[in-house]
Amino acid sequence: MERMDRAANVRDLSEWVQPLLALCREAGEAICEHYYHPAAGHYESKSDDSPLTRADLASHRLLVSGLATLDASLAVLSEESTPEEIVRRRDWRRFWLIDPLDGTREFLERTGEFTINIALIDDHRPVLGILYLPLERIGYVGIPGGQAQRFVDAGEGRWTVSELATRALDGAAELTVLASRRHRGPRFTACLAWLEEQWDGAVSRSNMGSALKFSRMAEGYGDLYPRFSPCSEWDTAAGQAVLEAAGGLLLGMDGQPLRYNCGDSLRSPPFYAIADGEHTLWSRLLAVNFA
Repeated sequence: MERMDRAANVRDLSEWVQPLLALCREAGEAICEHYYHPAAGHYESKSDDSPLTRADLASHRLLVSGLATLDASLAVLSEESTPEEIVRRRDWRRFWLIDPLDGTREFLERTGEFTINIALIDDHRPVLGILYLPLERIGYVGIPGGQAQRFVDAGEGRWTVSELATRALDGAAELTVLASRRHRGPRFTACLAWLEEQWDGAVSRSNMGSALKFSRMAEGYGDLYPRFSPCSEWDTAAGQAVLEAAGGLLLGMDGQPLRYNCGDSLRSPPFYAIADGEHTLWSRLLAVNFA
């Protein structure tokens, strides 16, 4: 009976994929209009000194409105939500968790490495996630236990679809570590040194911004994304759904999958995003304290 309920839930969530992709396309076009505008570099500083651009706000408004049309019963928690909305979210069991523009600093520095993140949270878990790349018009969709696919905009409402799968580490000559451009620090350095000692082969590092790292791992590139510096729940939820659906894991330092909307803070703990969760290297890694 539980298996049948899970299968029915996956089918129900799959029906939302096309409307969500269409919504991401609309928000992505709004972001791109600002990206190519002469005033693209203008921004305000939020209370935590992170930048806020017109593109962030335009995407936020479109996504909140569109998600309400999709299902008016579900609340939306966004990086750009008001303090009052953030307080109310403690009572929400099932809701949308979004980052309208993940990688605002990359947007401002013209690297192109930014995404739209949409996750559906149900009982503290991401059960559906979309990572959308506005400049490339590509969407990565994950429903853990069900769908893991890459959608490329083919125009006129059509999408070219391919399956996603993380890569196996056994037999690999090289271990690839994905990293944020700006967030390193001594714990990351120590982790990289440990991997170089433990792995019988080359260890390479690939730097990229925003949630792109989750999408790259889901399509078979990269083996580990260690994150020790602060980030927020809207930075990881959609990526976790996509990664898990493609066969990977997103684990806290306690070895458990990340959970959402469980406490007073919306900060995500340090984590490891892992492509091949079956490999014994990762159980050894989780036993090491890099503090």
